[in-house]
Amino acid sequence: MFTVSESSTSSRRLGRRGFLQVGALGLGGLTLANLLQLRAQGSQRSQSQKSVIMVYLHGGPPHLDMFDMKPDAPMEFRGEFNPIRTNVPGLEICELMPKLATVADKMAVIRNISFREYLVGHNAPLVYTGYPTSDIGPNTDSNPNHRPTFGSVVSKIRGDAVRGMPPYVAFDGIYNGGSSVDYLGMAHRPFVPDAQLNSLGPMGGMTLDRTTERKGLLRSLDVLQHANDAHGSLAAMDSFQERALDIITSPKARDAFDISQEPEHVRSMYGTGGTQFLQARRLVEAGVQAVTLTANKESKTWYLAGPWDTHGGNFTKMRSLLPELDQSLFALISDLHQRGMDQEVAVVVWGEMGRTPRINGAGGRDHWNEVGFGLVSGGGLKMGQVIGQTTQNGERSVGTPYVPSNLLATLYDNVLGIAPAQTYLNHNGRPLYVLDNREKIRELV
Repeated sequence: MFTVSESSTSSRRLGRRGFLQVGALGLGGLTLANLLQLRAQGSQRSQSQKSVIMVYLHGGPPHLDMFDMKPDAPMEFRGEFNPIRTNVPGLEICELMPKLATVADKMAVIRNISFREYLVGHNAPLVYTGYPTSDIGPNTDSNPNHRPTFGSVVSKIRGDAVRGMPPYVAFDGIYNGGSSVDYLGMAHRPFVPDAQLNSLGPMGGMTLDRTTERKGLLRSLDVLQHANDAHGSLAAMDSFQERALDIITSPKARDAFDISQEPEHVRSMYGTGGTQFLQARRLVEAGVQAVTLTANKESKTWYLAGPWDTHGGNFTKMRSLLPELDQSLFALISDLHQRGMDQEVAVVVWGEMGRTPRINGAGGRDHWNEVGFGLVSGGGLKMGQVIGQTTQNGERSVGTPYVPSNLLATLYDNVLGIAPAQTYLNHNGRPLYVLDNREKIRELV
C-alpha cells in the first residue's frame, strides 16, 4: 500500500491506529510534519494521463560515438566516426544518425549522467528504478537495494488508465530487473509480450459467458481465503487475475500489438528493426502508461551482456547498431509529433553506463561508469537543448553530474504526476520513498 496516496484525502480523520502509524513513519525517517506536507502535495496533484516509453540500450552505449563526440581529441579517444550538425545550434551527433539530426529540436541530450553509484559494470536496475542493485542476494529486506521498476510504481499509484489495457508493458521484461516488482506485489507485474501475448483472447472452449462466470467464482473464493492471508498476497493475486481476465475478454490489447493495422508507409518508416517502437506507440495511444523496450534486441552482433557491450570491434558494431536505432527512434519521435501525442508521451533513451573514452587494443570500448548520456523527447519537457558537458576527452562530467534518479524524478513528477516523495511499505512495514534522491534535472522543467 502506498502510504501517501491512501492518506491524501484531507477529510480523513487520523484515529488512534493512524496516529500509531504516523509514529512508525517517524521512526523510519518521516516526521508527522513530513507526512502532513506530503498529504497536502498529494491532494493538490491532478492525475496525469501522460505516458513514458523507455528505450533501453542494453550493455552500455558508447557516448563518444553517439551524442558526445570529441573530434579534436587524440585518435585513441575520438574514434573512427565524424560528427554532423543537427537542427539545434551547438549540438552535433554521429554521422551514422542523420535522421535524428533532423529532429534534434524535439530532443534534449543530457551529456553528464554519472553511473558511478554502481562501481563498475552492468547494473540495469539503476536506470529502471533509480537504485543500484547488488549482483548477489535475493529480493528481500536483507538486500535492501532491490527496488521496484518505475513501471510497477506507475501501476501501483495510477492503476489502469483504460480498462482492458495493462498499465505497464515490458518488452524487455526478461532483462536485468526490468520486470522487478519487489515490495509492490504481484498485481503490479508488467505485461511481458513474449511470455503472455499468445494468451490474449479466450482459450479453446472458453466462451465469454464462461469467462464471466469464472470471474464471479474468483470473487466468491476471495471471501473464503482472505481471512487467512496475513501479507495481502492473495489480494494482489486477485487483482492480477482480475486484470488478466479483463485483458483476455477485451480486443483492445491484442489490437494494440497488431502493427498490421498500420498503413504500409507507417510500418516502413519504422523499418524492420522498429517493430517494438511502433508497438510502443500503439500501446500508449491505447492507454498503456509505461512501456519499456530494448533497442536492437534482435541484433546478431552482441555479447551476452547486450548488443551495446562493445569490448571489441566497437566501430564495426556501431555501423550496424546506430543506423537501425536512428531509423526506429526517428520514426517514433516523428510519429508522436505528427499525431499530436508528443506533449503526452515522453521517450527516454539510455543505457546503464557509458564506454571508456580510450579505445582498447581490441578496437573496443570497455565499461565506464563515470559518465554516459540520456536522451529525452516530449512529455511536455523542454526540448532542443544540450544539458551538461564532459571533459576534453569525454572522461568525466564538467561540474556536478546528474545521476539516473534525477532523470527518473523528472519523469515521475513532471510527466507522470507522481511525487517522488510518495512512499510504499517494505516487507517489514517500513516506508520507503519512491526515490531517495528527488532532485530533478532543472533544465528539463
